[in-house]
Order: sequence, then structure tokens, then C-alpha cells
Amino acid sequence: MKTTAKVLTVFLGALLVLTMVGCPKKSVTPQEPIPPPPPPDTMTEKQVMPKVQLNLATIHFDFDKSDIRAGDATILSGNYDQLKQAPNAQVVIEGYCDPIGTSEYNMALGMRRAESAKSYLVKLGANMNMFSTVSFGEEKLVTQDESQFELNRRCEFKAAQ
Repeated sequence: MKTTAKVLTVFLGALLVLTMVGCPKKSVTPQEPIPPPPPPDTMTEKQVMPKVQLNLATIHFDFDKSDIRAGDATILSGNYDQLKQAPNAQVVIEGYCDPIGTSEYNMALGMRRAESAKSYLVKLGANMNMFSTVSFGEEKLVTQDESQFELNRRCEFKAAQ
């Protein structure tokens, strides 16, 4: 029994020493923070995408119509060829009308014209997310000469900055 008591005492003593000492603390080594990416103006030439100058042509419409005419389809195809060279471009398609009709009607017609041009470009293969459309109706006339009102019935394409 004395032997059992000695073994038990030694065991309890060792357990007490281990409990008092505890687990060693982990040392925390400070890590350097990850630096933020460089601002766009300090990027290397390889990182910067070359800017493509877009010179998108204007298309015109028949009186009170938003259909793409055959000659204007050719113009839109040329615009699409340019847009393929600048896949990240953002383009605003602006629809315009002549001053015949009410302002509300012309705003709606200008939007139909802009949406028609956008739809045509998307059918050619352009990404629909690169376009936004807006109507100016009869607000920005090219001419007020009635014999040249066809110049007011148009869509212009502006590269967004």
C-alpha cells in the first residue's frame, strides 16, 4: 500500500506541476501588410490597355420611323467594326427627332430610335452592356430649315468618358 501511495503521490505531483506550467504560449510573428495595388497612372506599359480612338458615325431615320434603313445598316456595321477593337468601351446612343409633333411624342420616338440602333449593334455581336441610350427628342436640332429636317432625325454615338 505504501508503494501505491508513493506512485499516486508522484503521479499527482507531476500532474500538478504540468497544470501549473501549462502549455507554452505561441509566439506571434508580425506580418507585413500586403501593399495596395499601384494607382492606374503608375502601371507599367504592359498593364495599361491601349486606348482606341472611336469615330462612330451618325445614322438617320425616315420621318416618324425608328427602323434602320439599308444605308444606315452599313454605317452601323462600320461602327461595330470599330467597337470590336475597343471591347471595354462605353457608348451612349443619343436619339433625336425633328420638331414636328409634340415634345412628348418626339422624346419617345428618339428613345425608340436609340434602342433600335442598340438592338442592331447587339445583333451584329456587340455586348449590350457597353451601350446606354438616351433621347433628346427635338431639343438639339441640327437645322431649323424645314427642307433639311431629315438631318434632325438621327442617332449619334458618343464614347462615354
